[in-house]
Amino acid sequence: MKFHLALLLAASTTSPLFAETDRWELSDTGGIRTDLAKLTQGKEHADHIEMAGRSVNAIIRWKISAEGHMDLDRWVRWPMLREKKDDTHASANTSFRSADEPRILVDGTAYQYGTASDFNIHGALAWTEKSDKLTVTRTIFPAVHLPCLLERWEIRNTSQAPVEIQVPISPKEVIEPREKFLWNAHRIRTEWIGGGRHRLMPGATLLTGIAFSSRQENEPAPYPDLAAEWAARQAFVAGLEQSLVLQTGNPTVDRLFAFSKLRAAENVVATRGGLMHAPGGFNRYLAAIWCNDQNEYVSPFFPFLGDAAGNESARNAYQWFAKFMNPEFRPIPSSVVAEGRSTWGGAGDRGDAAMTAYGASRWALATGDETLAREVWPFIEWCLEFCERKKTVDGVIASDRDELEGRFSAGKTNLATSTLTYDALLSSAYLAEALGEPAGKAALYRRRAAELKTGIEKVFGTTVNGHETYRYHEGLEKVRSWICLPLTMDIFDRSKGTIDALFSPDLWTKDGLLTEAGGKTFWDRSTLYALRGVFRAGDPDRAAEYLDRYARRRLLGDHVPYCVEAFPEANQSHLSAESGLYCRIFTEGVCGIRPTGFNSFTALPRLPKAWPGVKLTRIHAFGRTWDYQATRKPDGIQLIISAGGKTLYQETKPEGQPHAITLP
Repeated sequence: MKFHLALLLAASTTSPLFAETDRWELSDTGGIRTDLAKLTQGKEHADHIEMAGRSVNAIIRWKISAEGHMDLDRWVRWPMLREKKDDTHASANTSFRSADEPRILVDGTAYQYGTASDFNIHGALAWTEKSDKLTVTRTIFPAVHLPCLLERWEIRNTSQAPVEIQVPISPKEVIEPREKFLWNAHRIRTEWIGGGRHRLMPGATLLTGIAFSSRQENEPAPYPDLAAEWAARQAFVAGLEQSLVLQTGNPTVDRLFAFSKLRAAENVVATRGGLMHAPGGFNRYLAAIWCNDQNEYVSPFFPFLGDAAGNESARNAYQWFAKFMNPEFRPIPSSVVAEGRSTWGGAGDRGDAAMTAYGASRWALATGDETLAREVWPFIEWCLEFCERKKTVDGVIASDRDELEGRFSAGKTNLATSTLTYDALLSSAYLAEALGEPAGKAALYRRRAAELKTGIEKVFGTTVNGHETYRYHEGLEKVRSWICLPLTMDIFDRSKGTIDALFSPDLWTKDGLLTEAGGKTFWDRSTLYALRGVFRAGDPDRAAEYLDRYARRRLLGDHVPYCVEAFPEANQSHLSAESGLYCRIFTEGVCGIRPTGFNSFTALPRLPKAWPGVKLTRIHAFGRTWDYQATRKPDGIQLIISAGGKTLYQETKPEGQPHAITLP
């Protein structure tokens, strides 16, 4: 698709409402960049970013003064090194601060950090420091497989005379006692790579760096090859960027999509219980899986991305939770923690079976793999039967709580559990047909879905804060952000009033949706669901306007560069699954892709007038690699599905009419 330059420029224009918050800009190399003046705006600036590999996770808390003095606190966590109390938050962890790291010597004197500027984020956090003799480019990134956080130093002699650089040879190592951990004592290690004396001629460059690692006492220390590890991280990032490529004509929206693919995929951890996608965050949600974050949010996205580890983590998540099926239909746990050694269900039934049936049925269809689908099918059936047994006399599904686990009231019945069950029934009907189940099974699920839709309107449909929308649970008179859920599940009976409420001052803020009108708390997950739902409901112009505001805030604002969990809780952690939800705005909302079989789907393109069209290339869903292109035409929306340069489907339909696609 060729986008006109004028449209690209128009789409990238900063909204006046948020112009003053932009501290970053898009770089030409695929990341974001800024300089000292733009970042600090004359004041100290602080931020944090999370990053991960298979065996390490880190939150880099960094602070820069107006004068360019950088201060770092690298909070590194090792998901497979377990503390004594082997619970949800038990990953071994430590902080490596700037003041504590061994210093290199420059002509015999401890290196004095230069003025930092030219900041870049693109799969790593990088910046340049300039002093009277040296220019140092520092890049922080996780090792892809080793249990190391790495900091690459590229030191260039900018003086007119040779400079002697002495890199510390001896590592700094601390032993933490056996009684603190589940198995053994641990060694925390800081080590310069490439230690020794180096004579650096004018204009010459030295590559060195630091490895921050931990291990059990009886294990050998890692000694990474910095160049190879940096190349591996870059290859991992580039591979994701070349898969499921989005083009909307809005560069900020597209760049956040590219960043979100990385954040969604990098948090797959190689645990003793198999590959597990980890939420991450300040609460150390690592080596553990949840019915919402993994089963509902991110797993249905992985088939579209085509990341093998992501798809295996999804399969593993559903297999782990399936172990807790029981003939008495007691609730499954909300979380499987500690690499599978324990569970957590402290909030009771949060609608976990509904979350799981919703995500697993969509995932099974989108994989295009009948073997995987048959593996998870009995668990989906069990989850749907569990929900059916929770049906009230009013025809909706009861649960003890919801995914916010009591932070906000959830009543005895809430909109989330019922709408998730509704969509799960529809997807499971398609899955039953694809698996060749008796015809009565699909008919039963569709009948239950229709009855549930009636119950949702009866119990939750009402006027709240002057909007013809939904109450979130019985008796609640405040409007909640999760009123967006019916839109996401294609229940459009109250779409206008619901969209008006979502984008009203009652709920919308510069950070997206408040959880509840009148409060200060926001969780990105509801904003991301809402944007998807508003596209699906057929109001793409408003959806695109607020999507642009959100994307600029998250990618170019005060706290970058990913979607976040919540505020004030956990200080806006960069939880991984939220980035998967951002990507689903486009696969399911803008492109309107809904799986209906192992090689079939419906597509309902929703194009805002500000975009010349939308294109997704190298989609991997349904076991194939294919492209999607929707373009506005005088008589409607033209949809082209292609693969390997061959057009598989091309048709123009009036706006709002779906396309039924079967891939060969």
